[in-house]
Amino acid sequence: MSGKMALWLLCLFAGAAQALCPRWTPARASEEIAYLQQQLRNWDNAYYRDGQTLIDDALYDSLQQRLRQWQRCFQPATVPDRSVWADNGTVDHPVAHTGVKKLPDKLAVAYWMQGKGPLWIQPKVDGVAVTLVYRQGKLASLISRGDGLKGQNWLNKAAYIPALPQVIPDKRPVLVLQGELFLTVTDHQQATDGGKNARAQVAGALMRQQPSSLLSRLGIFIWAWPDGPQTMAQRQTALKQLGFGLASAWTQPVNSEEEVALWRARWFRAPLPFVTDGVVIHQDRRSAGKQWLPGNSEEVAAWKYNPPVISSEVQSIDFPIGRTGKISVVLNVAPVQLDDKTVRRVSLGSLARWQALNIVPGDQVAISLAGQGIPHLEKVIWRVMQRHRPEPPASQNYHSLSCFYNSAECRKQLLSRLSWLSQREGLDLPGIQRSTWQRLLQHPDFVHLFSWLNMSSEQLSDVPGITPQRARQIVHYFNQVQHQPFRRWVKALGVPLPTAALNALPDNNWPQLLSRSLQSWQQLPGIGKTLAQRIDLWLKDKQVKEMIDVIQQWQAARKGKEEASLPDSESLALPVSQPANVPDVGN
Repeated sequence: MSGKMALWLLCLFAGAAQALCPRWTPARASEEIAYLQQQLRNWDNAYYRDGQTLIDDALYDSLQQRLRQWQRCFQPATVPDRSVWADNGTVDHPVAHTGVKKLPDKLAVAYWMQGKGPLWIQPKVDGVAVTLVYRQGKLASLISRGDGLKGQNWLNKAAYIPALPQVIPDKRPVLVLQGELFLTVTDHQQATDGGKNARAQVAGALMRQQPSSLLSRLGIFIWAWPDGPQTMAQRQTALKQLGFGLASAWTQPVNSEEEVALWRARWFRAPLPFVTDGVVIHQDRRSAGKQWLPGNSEEVAAWKYNPPVISSEVQSIDFPIGRTGKISVVLNVAPVQLDDKTVRRVSLGSLARWQALNIVPGDQVAISLAGQGIPHLEKVIWRVMQRHRPEPPASQNYHSLSCFYNSAECRKQLLSRLSWLSQREGLDLPGIQRSTWQRLLQHPDFVHLFSWLNMSSEQLSDVPGITPQRARQIVHYFNQVQHQPFRRWVKALGVPLPTAALNALPDNNWPQLLSRSLQSWQQLPGIGKTLAQRIDLWLKDKQVKEMIDVIQQWQAARKGKEEASLPDSESLALPVSQPANVPDVGN
């Protein structure tokens, strides 16, 4: 990697880390950190002591990561937060658990792989990491990972796990293996079945005082043999002979990040006998076991799957106003990756739902992808102690007849009206997006819903962000609407007509529409007495009438310009020599 590239990445990561630090006073930071830490310990107690899962594994991990980030921001000298289980180990590991280096994407995988071949890939089995210690061929210790140096001895549970050989055909004084105790499943497809909290079930069964029936359903996946045979192929052959043959069926050589990506995608969708949360890449040869240290995992790396549900922090809350005056709520969240989407905004729907959920900036929420990849709020998973609730717009000020004119209070609803009329079903302005209207609304001459009809390219080019060329293009789109049929104008204005009634509407001009009686409205499909009264009142509104006047005046002016631009009859007169029965094309 070049020096410039390294410097760029350093600046990028430094900026990202800084962006993750909340703007809190030291007092508030201490309060929030202690509050979240206590919540994590409560979940730990339920998880490890009682075998209860009160929060999804992935959400717990993300919250703990968030806490560690806050500690780095405000308490850099503090030991990073760890679960209770990680701190209560009493038995030394003969060889430390190094953990694995987490790689965020394929590019990071490519960088990590450079100069490290030969390499092998395995599924990252989602279970509980353990150390197996055999002495003279007999199982002597089953140690939880703990903090990587010390763990708990679960040997009293080993007899209830048939997948763990009590005796192996190797009589050396000490043989150490590291692997994953996992919940065996049938044809588990990670893409559709998800994690099913398999890790929590395994941990709960191992932590209970009394043996659980779940122990008989546990399997073992050996992923490390400290000081074992030199190469991966030799280790897998020897593991088979010892009675640990499962891993060999799920160990494949890889030579590029493309091959890693292919295996990762294949195992994500293939039926497997265990739950997975990614893939692990191993170097063929490992250093001596005495050199292994927690967190020192350059010889092994993981590329995890994007979880189906992920947590993020609410950074701010917006209150968009629709064209009919309906106020909705949108959460602006810290960017997170779900599948192939970067999620920054999550719609909550109505004000009532937001008020019931009681979400404020700083809260942590769980997000998933609903149908068609739309971000969906699953739940609030943690709330900040200091709750500063933003003030939404006053709902009584917005309705279907408000905000035809441009003002600070009406900007959001007017923007929604403009976005509505430019859609294909309205006046069909394909080159005019919502962002374009946002810019145009900054112009002082843009005073109402149809001000754009009379704006010139010179006026538009005065708007920041719009070049003279773009201004001419916009005016060209605006001029095209003169050819749209009358029904399109009715819909663009926002007259509350059902689609069936609009399609059946026989009127061809505004006077016809405005002269309709309540009875005539009810003759159209989908319109009853109540809706007919609503339409009648809507069309009699002062602002609506003013908008209709603007449209009529503009259409009359356009028609006059077209007629004035047509050649007169004399200029189109035929030569005298032409036959008298040829029609005059000027009439």
